[in-house]
Amino acid sequence: MVELRQVSKRFGSHEALKDASFAINTGEFMTFLGPSGCGKTTCLRLISGFDTPSSGRIFIDGKDVTFDPPYRRDVNQVFQNYALFPHLTIYENIAFGLRMKRVAPADITHRVQRVLEMTALGDFVNRKPAQLSGGQRQRVALARAIICEPKVLLLDEPLSALDAKLRTQMRVELKQLQKKLGITFIYVTHDQEEALTMSDRVAVINAGRVEQIGTVSEIYYKPATRFVASFIGDTNIVEAQILDSDSGMLRCRLKGGLELRVRRQESDASAKLLLSLRPEKIRLHRIDPRGVNSFSCQVAMEIFKGAVDELTLTVQGNLQLGAILANDGNAETDFHEGDQVFASIQPEDIHIVAE
Repeated sequence: MVELRQVSKRFGSHEALKDASFAINTGEFMTFLGPSGCGKTTCLRLISGFDTPSSGRIFIDGKDVTFDPPYRRDVNQVFQNYALFPHLTIYENIAFGLRMKRVAPADITHRVQRVLEMTALGDFVNRKPAQLSGGQRQRVALARAIICEPKVLLLDEPLSALDAKLRTQMRVELKQLQKKLGITFIYVTHDQEEALTMSDRVAVINAGRVEQIGTVSEIYYKPATRFVASFIGDTNIVEAQILDSDSGMLRCRLKGGLELRVRRQESDASAKLLLSLRPEKIRLHRIDPRGVNSFSCQVAMEIFKGAVDELTLTVQGNLQLGAILANDGNAETDFHEGDQVFASIQPEDIHIVAE
């Protein structure tokens, strides 16, 4: 549905987006994820037509729209501040786009009613935006965007103004609505939890470059770079040196002398590696399990977080690793600061990342 080919955007000497090339499938929920100023909103504005690329081409549904203005692209956008008309009722706000297209009044009534049912706004049609809550205004903005049945819906951090509880609720509603409509959604956020919760695929953007595109599982468990690994969730990034390899496994030495076995991957050509170890993949034991990648350590710090404990482990040579354990009430897995324990991690749970 959407394709970017070698797209770059410069503002003076600043290159906000650098050689972006990727395709977004019809009916897909794609999220652009990254820190503030990374280029994700620039990428969205290039797709919408509010900005023109400095180089490269943009296609929507197979048509080259690189230099087409926004009104000639079959897209609609939901903004951070919702951009509702304060003097119009909710019904009038939603119907506005259809009236601009000179749709017949009877058809407008029918389509507005259908969208009101989808977004649960039927009780608010005669109110003004100022009389609604943040979540209700968000749904009005969505209703106004989808009523014209665009091929692509662009959403620029639409939940950022909501409180945490409402934001969580709206994530579920938004994903359900997207599935019901079958419209291609392109969503911009700096919130990794939003991206992991709603997306079919995620494009992680950093300093104007698309560092990795993949499913949420691929992005989380198989990060391509140090930035992706550290930006998505918590992880331990450690330097390692390859000692030898056999049977599809690498034997690596970490800082301080700890040796671990890692499954061979495409990115392990160098003698020195960066390894990503997700803290929830580290298991703790009272007795040495004596398996592959088991080692002794001490719990240096414990942070209670309700359902889980976050632990800092000190391994030989003062190497420190973070671990996350579920608080399941089992005394055998209830570890505290100062405890001498054994840790283990499976070779397939260690991922090699690029610098």
